[in-house]
Amino acid sequence: MNIEEKIEECESILKQIKQFNPDPYYVNYFFNSYLFSVNKVYVGIFEEANRDFGLFISGEYNKETFLEKAKEKNDQKAIDFVSWFDKKYDEEHKNIYPNFIKKSCKFQNDHRKLPKIKIMITTQERYIGDPNQEIIANLRNEKLRSKEELQIEIKRQMPVFVEVINYKRSNNKEPKINEKQVTVSTFLDIEGNDEDVEIVYAAKIYISVMKRFLVEAREKIKELTTWV
Repeated sequence: MNIEEKIEECESILKQIKQFNPDPYYVNYFFNSYLFSVNKVYVGIFEEANRDFGLFISGEYNKETFLEKAKEKNDQKAIDFVSWFDKKYDEEHKNIYPNFIKKSCKFQNDHRKLPKIKIMITTQERYIGDPNQEIIANLRNEKLRSKEELQIEIKRQMPVFVEVINYKRSNNKEPKINEKQVTVSTFLDIEGNDEDVEIVYAAKIYISVMKRFLVEAREKIKELTTWV
């Protein structure tokens, strides 16, 4: 597997998500595809590790089969790679946005689908604690029935949203906004605890996470498989 191609695939899918945002039907479709490609990146890392450590895994490549084979062959360096992987993975997913992608991948694997995607208005330049406002749009076959209807509803809710944002920001000595600084996007509450995360923003950040992880994983594999 060419892992770089899988990351490029994620970048291409992200462009499609942006193109169709905020239509929940198409964002859901392409975000599912994005998550499948993310999973393949990590499969690819263990496929390369299997080759370089010479474990000769038969069947599916993943952390579990790699560790099982490493223990079977008593390959301590391969076991050490899994320990490094776990530590690095946890480190990379401490931030809310990579953690959201991690949880989305798990939810998709467990349920074969994602929760309901929300259309929300939000600020373009965000500060911690800025609220978002859900827009209830008319759908037909889960797709936006009319962009014009959506814009009418956004315009209707805009004044109150801006007022709420500016009240919060004035109390925190943060810059106020106007209606031109508000945007609409799709969000997902992956655990159902009112923690809505913007899909496009999280997916964009995660591209860098995968690229960095791949570079460091290859460096670690080389370190552990090079004879001194």
